Amino acid sequence: MIKLKLPDVGTTIFTIMSQLANEHNAINLGQGFPDFNPDEKLVSLVNEAMINGHNQYPHMPGIPALRIAIADKINQLYSHNYNPDTEITVTNGATEALMSSILSIVHAGDEVIVIEPCYDSYVPCIKLAGGIPVFVSLTPPSQDNPAYSIDWQKVKDAITEKTRLIILNFPHNPTGLTLKSSDLDAIEDLIKDKEIFLIGDEVYEHIVFGHRPFLSLSTREFLASRSFVISSFGKTYHTTGWKVGYCSAPKALTAEFRKNHQFVVFTVSSPMQHAFAEFMKDPGTYLNLSDFYQKKHDYLYNGLLNTRFKPIKSEGTFFMLADYSEISLINELDFATELTKKHGVTLIPVSAFYKDSSALTSNNNLVRFCFAKKNETLEKALQVLSTI
Repeated sequence: MIKLKLPDVGTTIFTIMSQLANEHNAINLGQGFPDFNPDEKLVSLVNEAMINGHNQYPHMPGIPALRIAIADKINQLYSHNYNPDTEITVTNGATEALMSSILSIVHAGDEVIVIEPCYDSYVPCIKLAGGIPVFVSLTPPSQDNPAYSIDWQKVKDAITEKTRLIILNFPHNPTGLTLKSSDLDAIEDLIKDKEIFLIGDEVYEHIVFGHRPFLSLSTREFLASRSFVISSFGKTYHTTGWKVGYCSAPKALTAEFRKNHQFVVFTVSSPMQHAFAEFMKDPGTYLNLSDFYQKKHDYLYNGLLNTRFKPIKSEGTFFMLADYSEISLINELDFATELTKKHGVTLIPVSAFYKDSSALTSNNNLVRFCFAKKNETLEKALQVLSTI
């Protein structure tokens, strides 16, 4: 018998629900990708880069112009200076950055704290590195607190002598939760006297609502000294299919990171890198993103108020949760499946973001909407949902 490395890993819920959406010609508000194109100027810059001969292997850590542009942006927004030569690496999307970061720091038997609900790639990466995932759950919505929240005491209680790494994803997928200054204080307190590192999955850094500033781990010198901070051009520039992201980390951590990066993918698409380097010269291309998505968030939220769904306002990301308990009391997976098959709208069950596969048949009555869609798409979905 073959001994499998990831025997518990199957097809992701996103693939399953998107396939179901295709089979039933449903409006897909499940998987997190825009249904609109990136800026025409950015596309033109990619074509221009190809015409100008940028079609061969670029530098392993990324072209210098893009790494410099990333370093300048971080310095302007978060007041932290990363050396573009030794502390910034362009990656094949944030997913590769996560894998390379985890492989860089986690050894066999090390424990890694994961805040759940969580993105589905974390746990397989930890296991492939020989680590042991330790789960700490966010406090779910209740009548007294209608949104998710984080209890840092629970995180502290989960730390042991074997804890090597804590993975933090803010703005948080799927809940939309963002960090406050007091949260950064708590994180500093958690690791100040310990040999614990951090991964900051900050792919939604430019999608924060209510005119709140985003508090990156890079805004604190001590946290930055222990962190791999990851972001995504796919989320920022509506180019999820281009698979370009980056990882910022201190020199010693970056050196280890690049050892893995060079053998996982070696390097990243050359014309895309040149295009992003040029496009980023205009800060408005990322500074205006929160306002762009705030309008879509409000459009969906206000529309759902005219249905039997109970939407939960998001603090960031292009996701929103909603309670469907006034419609049905069946479990989340069955509800999402039935909604696709019977009504032609596809959502993601929040239970899919938890470690226990049995959670798929649990019942917190929550589903995730993606509002990175054209307004016509959102309106069509809302029209259907208003009749349920």
